[in-house]
Amino acid sequence: MSETHDRGNTSERGERTSTDTGLPGPVLDRFASRLRGRLIRPRDRDYASARALWNGMIDRRPALVARCRGEDDVIASVDFARDNLLPLAVRGGGHGVAGHALCDGGLVVDLAEMTDIDVHPERRTARAQGGCTLGDLDRATQRHGLAAPLGVVSATGIAGLTLSGGMGWLRRKHALSCDNLVSAGLVTADGKLLTASGSEKQDLFWAIRGGGGNFGVVTSFEYRLHRVGPRVFLCHVYYPMECAGEVLRACERYVAEVPDEVAPLAVLGRIPRAEEYPAAVHGEPFVALFAVSTGAGEAAAEEGERALRPLREIAEPLCDLSEVTTYTEAQKFLDDDYPDGGLYYWKSANAPELSDELIESLTEHAAAAPSPDSTIDVWYQGGAMARVAEESTAFANRGAPYLVGIEGNWGHPADSERNVAWVRDTFAAMRHFSAGGVYLNFPGFLEEGEQLLREGYGSNYERLSEVKAKYDPGNLFRFNANVAPKG
Repeated sequence: MSETHDRGNTSERGERTSTDTGLPGPVLDRFASRLRGRLIRPRDRDYASARALWNGMIDRRPALVARCRGEDDVIASVDFARDNLLPLAVRGGGHGVAGHALCDGGLVVDLAEMTDIDVHPERRTARAQGGCTLGDLDRATQRHGLAAPLGVVSATGIAGLTLSGGMGWLRRKHALSCDNLVSAGLVTADGKLLTASGSEKQDLFWAIRGGGGNFGVVTSFEYRLHRVGPRVFLCHVYYPMECAGEVLRACERYVAEVPDEVAPLAVLGRIPRAEEYPAAVHGEPFVALFAVSTGAGEAAAEEGERALRPLREIAEPLCDLSEVTTYTEAQKFLDDDYPDGGLYYWKSANAPELSDELIESLTEHAAAAPSPDSTIDVWYQGGAMARVAEESTAFANRGAPYLVGIEGNWGHPADSERNVAWVRDTFAAMRHFSAGGVYLNFPGFLEEGEQLLREGYGSNYERLSEVKAKYDPGNLFRFNANVAPKG
């Protein structure tokens, strides 16, 4: 079973397991009066929705949810949690698979209503508040034919994605989300609002680009934008699973031969029983290739179709749903695979090569998935994201050419034990082929402890620990892939 189901209402550190803070009512009322937003308590009618996350595996009961309207609310919330020794969690988009956005018995700083976006097309930058989703930012920037490198599911929050890296269709051409961060505003454990950038608080700016939510509540992100779209070509082709070796190797050669324009994603799974797929192939094992062209201007989609055509001609496909579409629609084409309230348990492992043995293991484990919605994904990396020096940001393991993502996705709680077991077994098998390193946006629940955490942060862990000690010595921000303060 997952950590969440095993634990029930026990917090990650065992501090407070009921929804009663133990604080007098007048103290809570005074706190509520300081907020422009709302303080939601267990007795309130919208408490259930306030504690609901995208991942239905997560069942935690915070004592208080501060629905913040601005930075002053965030400061008040951080001060209140610190001064009253309450566990503190931070909710941006609420889409993190590990469920760090909630804590039992503590205070949740909820940024859901902080979604303002300012786009500066002449400077090619955009500033977005910490409650924005990828879809929010994409819609705002695409009005100007621009885009920030983000993820691949539009409901994802920009905050968690960016703070732990941020891999999407632009990763090989324009690098990661965190690499395109120009500055950020954040509230630190002492209740101060700071700006971190290349010229201010450089140590903090280094740390938040890959170091997760360890250092404060990030209330705004300023991104560098790039010309993309507005119309692009989406490669969305499914081959029979028996062609996995041929398809994965052909894609490997393709990536080696073309410029950094394309960042393919290979997926091993079973064809969904949905109307957009031909009925004759429903349930068939597949290896799929997904990619989005990254050009800009009137001819971008046609040029993208030509560039991506080799990925669609490797073998006879089960089906080919590739099409010309808008960039914002391409960013949403995977959304239906990850509905709110579904059950999710994911892990990942970097791989130095696509050996015959690895490919055989991938196909065997994909075929053994107990849920037809589960997949094993191979992210083709390199390009711009690998040209950023390892020490330039806190994001580690940039040189790994492949990331294997293991996605357990299912719908019924009664099936949780065997689906979680499948992910863990598959992860153990992938570790045999890995030189180390994981992607901390796909963390499972980090049951493996500090060893795996250190692998995720790589050679940057000790420096992160030093920055943590400077800005959060009491580890107030610990509901994350947590770095212990040095000393």
